[in-house]
Amino acid sequence: EEAHEEVPQPEDTPEPTIEEGAAVPREEPTMEETVATPPDKASVAEETRAPQWKYGGPAIEGNYADSDFVDLGNGKYRMYYAIEPEVPGNQLEVYSATSSDGIKWVPESGVRRTFTVFPDVVKLPDGTWRMYFQNAGVIKSAKSTDGLKWTDESGARIDTKNNEGLTFENVAGPTTIADGSRYIMVYSGAIPGKYKDAPNNRMGVLLWATSPDGLKFEVQGMALDTRNDKFYGWADTPDLIRWDDGTIRMFFWGYFGIYESTFTGNGFTEPIMVYEAKDDNPMHRFPSSPPGDPTLGKVGEKWYMYYGQHTKGIYYATLEN
Repeated sequence: EEAHEEVPQPEDTPEPTIEEGAAVPREEPTMEETVATPPDKASVAEETRAPQWKYGGPAIEGNYADSDFVDLGNGKYRMYYAIEPEVPGNQLEVYSATSSDGIKWVPESGVRRTFTVFPDVVKLPDGTWRMYFQNAGVIKSAKSTDGLKWTDESGARIDTKNNEGLTFENVAGPTTIADGSRYIMVYSGAIPGKYKDAPNNRMGVLLWATSPDGLKFEVQGMALDTRNDKFYGWADTPDLIRWDDGTIRMFFWGYFGIYESTFTGNGFTEPIMVYEAKDDNPMHRFPSSPPGDPTLGKVGEKWYMYYGQHTKGIYYATLEN
């Protein structure tokens, strides 16, 4: 059984990148709950007991993926999430739900947007909101005063052009964060072709770009080149988050789990795996249901990480000492 089946898309719909493989999350944790460390640092990690991501359970059940967590203030949080493209008759809808504890989510009525993939919502200095998303193979944006009703902004924020000499089929999975007087975006670019015997018939690398206004972005370079035997040509839907120590962290998923990296100012550190995909069948070289599309947020004093499980919905893990 191959993970990450490609989904043929109708010509007139935007092409989502490949989603997670299918498997049923169990009540018991299906993910390794340890932080991966190089052998020479294992003893140090054992002494310091780094915080670990602990499986929590379902947050939003159903055929949904690509969630994005935003803090509304006043102890309220909103999650944007998208219909999975395999659902018959879908229009690539994006929905939303709210929560006060990060665990129980109440859907908000109606549809936020259609023909919108990988929603990424940022609060602007004036209190309004901007959503970055993929449509027709490029990254576009829309604005909102209330986070519910959205108005498209003209043009594309990021297209397939880049300074790495790469030919992309599409760009997707944007994540954007304010950093002083600029915005930083990381996104994936799809390269035709298979990496060795990897499941997908395309490869995905991560690029980063900056913008003074959140509208006009300039590609800075590679955030992660996955064309190696660590990532087997695949990383997708990154999430940038401001960590407790003030650094900007990047989380993303690959064939084998969810990884974390730190922004250095001119690139990203070598990622480490923080949430490992597990497979019921040890014969599977590539886990059939890796946790995908991570989005992170802090609820009170606790970090939550939400991720997709194909056909099952959005699940969560918490960072525990």
